[in-house]
Amino acid sequence: MKITAGNLKKGDFISHQGEVWQIQKADFYSPGKGSALMKTRIKNLLSGKNIDYTFKSNEEVEAVEVESVEMQYLYKDEQDLHFMNERTYHQYTLPLEVVGDVANFLQDGNKYFVYLYHDKPLTIKPPMSVRLKVIQTEEAIKGDTVTGAKKPAQLETGVTIQVPLFVKTGDIVIVNPETGQYVERVKS
Repeated sequence: MKITAGNLKKGDFISHQGEVWQIQKADFYSPGKGSALMKTRIKNLLSGKNIDYTFKSNEEVEAVEVESVEMQYLYKDEQDLHFMNERTYHQYTLPLEVVGDVANFLQDGNKYFVYLYHDKPLTIKPPMSVRLKVIQTEEAIKGDTVTGAKKPAQLETGVTIQVPLFVKTGDIVIVNPETGQYVERVKS
């Protein structure tokens, strides 16, 4: 299906140079002179490579129809993430470089949406936030919490993020997996 480049938005899938790409960023740009442009950052879903590409806003682009299927995350190995469709019990593999840093925040057994194109997995739809337990962090020094300072904390998935000083080992925190940033501590 053809769409104009001016209608592209983050998360869309397109066919570019014979391969499937996902829009990571799309900014409309109108120079004072000449035609308007759509500056994009696109990610190749086979190699995981990102490139910046500029389309003329009235240029036709081939949109790719993908299916979003909820699957159970099984495990991660050296190179891949493994998912299972719970309806068909069919297992799918996604390369780590395609999923990116979001993979550091996925928990075994949880359900995530996987994008499929002709029954081949392309990537996952990252969750807006994840709740993870802090398994190790330093104790805060009393009176040092006013500055808004941060400290490293290791989460149950093994990834280390920066958290405010008041977060303790054993706390549950909410993290944005796309940015890897602390959002808030869950009240118990």
